[in-house]
Parts: sequence; C-alpha cells; structure tokens
Amino acid sequence: MTNKAAFMTDLEKMEIREIPMPVPGDGEILVKLEYVGICGSDVHYYEYGRIGDFIVNGDFILGHECAGTVVKTGNGVKTLREGDRVALEPGITCGECEFCKTGRYNLCPDVQFLATPPYQGCFENYITFPENMAFKLPDTVSSKEGALIEPLSVGLEAAEQGNVTLGSSVLILGAGCIGLTTLLACKAHGATDITVVDVIPKRLDKALELGATNVIDASQEDVLAACQKLTGGEGAEVVIETAGAVKTTQQTPYLVKRGGTIVLVGMAPQDEFDFNFSKLMGEVAEIKTIFRYKNLFGKAIKAVSTGLIDISKIVTHEFGFEEIAHAFDVNMHQKNDVVKAVIRIN
Repeated sequence: MTNKAAFMTDLEKMEIREIPMPVPGDGEILVKLEYVGICGSDVHYYEYGRIGDFIVNGDFILGHECAGTVVKTGNGVKTLREGDRVALEPGITCGECEFCKTGRYNLCPDVQFLATPPYQGCFENYITFPENMAFKLPDTVSSKEGALIEPLSVGLEAAEQGNVTLGSSVLILGAGCIGLTTLLACKAHGATDITVVDVIPKRLDKALELGATNVIDASQEDVLAACQKLTGGEGAEVVIETAGAVKTTQQTPYLVKRGGTIVLVGMAPQDEFDFNFSKLMGEVAEIKTIFRYKNLFGKAIKAVSTGLIDISKIVTHEFGFEEIAHAFDVNMHQKNDVVKAVIRIN
C-alpha cells in the first residue's frame, strides 16, 4: 500500500507527495480514506495562511471532514473491524479535563483537531485514528455522506443552542455549507418557518431546494425590511449567523424577535467591532455562541441513515485527489458557483 498526502507548501500552492504508511497503535484503526470535504476554513488557510491565532508554519495537510474504510486495527480495538466504513470526528480530546468529563469536550484546551495548526489534516490516502472517535456508517449512508457528517454536526449544534423546536421561526444568515446544514438541522428539529439570507443566487436556490420557506437576496433587498415584512414586524424567534461577517453579525439584534435567541456560528474576521447591545437588552433576547459541536456525530449519522436529513444534495462539486489544487482554486475563484466541494480519495 502506498500513502500520499496533499501538502499546502505556500499560499495558494499545493503539492502531492508520498509519505510513510501510518501504523495503528493501541486503540487505533488504520482507515483508507474515500472522501474528504473542502471546508471554508481549509480555503481560508490556503489563501491567507492563518485563522486568528492559528498560523500555518511549514508544509501543511489540510482537511478535517472525512470518511473511509477500516483496513487494519491496533491492539485493544473492540467495536470496529476491517471492512467497516466510518466517519471520523476530527477532534481528539484529552478525556481528563473538566470539560471532557462533563460532556463539553468541544471546549477541551488540549484538543488535537485535524487541520488546525499545528495538527495535520486528512487530505491523504490513509490515516490512523482513535477507535473512540470513529463512527461506523450503516449501509444506508454512503462514504460521501459520511464526509458531510462533520459540517452537519455544526448545524445540529446551532439548532440545539437556539432551542429550535416544533413550530419555531428561524432566520439563517449565510447559505454556505454550514448555513445549509443548519437549515437541514432546523427542519429536523421541527422549525416550520425558515428564512435564509445570502448574496449568491445559486446558494439561495440550493436553500429553497433543501426546504427553506423563504430566501432573501441581500444583494438586491434590504434584509431588515424584508425580515420585518415576512414576520409581520416581529422578527424571527431564532436568528443564526453562519456567514462569519461583521455586517451580518451586527444585523442580528434588529432581526430577532422580542425574547428570542441569537446564535453566532460564523467567526468574523475582526475580533472587535460595534454591536448594539442596548437593542438586545430592550428585547430581552439571548446571544449564544457555538464552537464546533459535542455528542452529535452519532445522532447526525442516524438522522441521515433514517432519511430524516438528506445531506447529499449539498454537494455541488466533486474532484479526484490528483485535482485537489484545481479544486481549491475553484473554491477560491468561483465562489458564486460552489456550494460544497468534496475530494474523492482513490
């Protein structure tokens, strides 16, 4: 068996190299990867070399949304065997800190998260991974869908933090992959009125295809006025910001219903900016934030396997492993066309 990996060698430069075949240690499995999604964070690292305090130094492997087949098991592996297909939850946590022991392991300060510097990602043929962070995929879930369980888990976390329930009205700012998985998650939680806002028509069309009740093209309409019209002047019970833009984050107090909830998912490029807290205090509205997800991979797989959530329609572009540099260029320079791209690892 030969193992190859795609290394980011500089800004907007990618090179495929042969690397050593990893050997599973105690409690680990060796996985032949089949699909890896291109996340917005991957593209951001590729274009700018950093996200906040996380800086790419030296040659770096991107990618953290992945699924494949177990080809070897290490000592002590109990629940998985060769031939099982799995989705990998990309954050390896310590299991010992306060946050891990209370089920909030997404806050573990010692997490080793794929493709978050200094930890290498998974745009490669083979990877070793802890058995306890690998989730078996049923026959009804393809490996391509398995690679989408990670972004779906982010959407489910957003819906849970927003307490979305039967009959909820939801406004989602941003119709990229995370905005669309949030849409699917809110539908699964029972929301009956879901409005999605974006500036790219293709993404808004995809939102309608996936079940949005309404869409607002922010390049053509006044978002605040359109929201007021759709909600009878009340605002949405839950406003979820997934675009990661300063402007959309600043809009949230004016879009949420009195007593409602704002969930901040996207990370704005600026650490500090103006925000009208007085408006929120007058509305007695909550602000909640999310960081990745927790205890949701298994639920996400069940939701897909039972047909409650159809994640497959989010993918608009698929590339072979040898095309990965081109795939990143397409993501960067054809943003109006790409909703979600995946890499097929052969």
